[in-house]
Amino acid sequence: MEIDVVTIFPQMFDSITNFGVLSRAIKNNIISFTAHNLRDYTKDKHKVTDLYAYGGGPGMVMKPEPFFEFYDYYVESKGKKPYVILTSPQGKQFNTHDAERLSKKENIVFFCGRYEGIDERVMNIVDEELSIGDFVVTGGELPAMLMIDAICRFVPGVVGDIDSVKNDSFYNQLLDHPHYTKPREYRGMKVPEVLLSGNHKKIEEFRKKESIIKTILKRPDLFVKHDFDEFEKQVIANIIRELILNEK
Repeated sequence: MEIDVVTIFPQMFDSITNFGVLSRAIKNNIISFTAHNLRDYTKDKHKVTDLYAYGGGPGMVMKPEPFFEFYDYYVESKGKKPYVILTSPQGKQFNTHDAERLSKKENIVFFCGRYEGIDERVMNIVDEELSIGDFVVTGGELPAMLMIDAICRFVPGVVGDIDSVKNDSFYNQLLDHPHYTKPREYRGMKVPEVLLSGNHKKIEEFRKKESIIKTILKRPDLFVKHDFDEFEKQVIANIIRELILNEK
């Protein structure tokens, strides 16, 4: 998978490409990553990427020319069009299913805007506009980093065990179950006995139960939207049965 970002601050991406899982994926040639300096695609001697807005108003607007120049360079050098994502608070809110869907793309380019935004004409070469939430940050770089990290986790070979990715919170619209490791007891707090039993069926039931309870307590909106399978319905029935019996 090829990932490119276009930004006036390419050095910011060192924080995700020099460390951790993504760094290993790049070194192992599973992911190809390049951060392009938008200023390299300007044509004036001062390498200007932003100007005042037509019609007045506060702030600066990023010029269209450098983005189009990069796009033309990419198509000419690669012989194919990239799938372009603009990180923007106006876009659709990015989620885990978007991450999995985009992980199947061969080549993705992220346009990272700043200031008041990017000249609207750039939208003609943008395939998708994505947001990380209903708030505004100072630039598109941090949202792009978050999306890249989430997307790459679904690329085969990036994470050692793909099942660990699919068991994460939100993948199945439920929050993840609690996790424990050694020691068995710490400051009077014990690991649940069922996890030490070796009974895989009971462990699966326990984890699903805890996942459902967590979702009800922390994200009831996800619980309401979830399409429960037969196993999950049985677990919910057991939860209700236990509550009724404990009240008697």
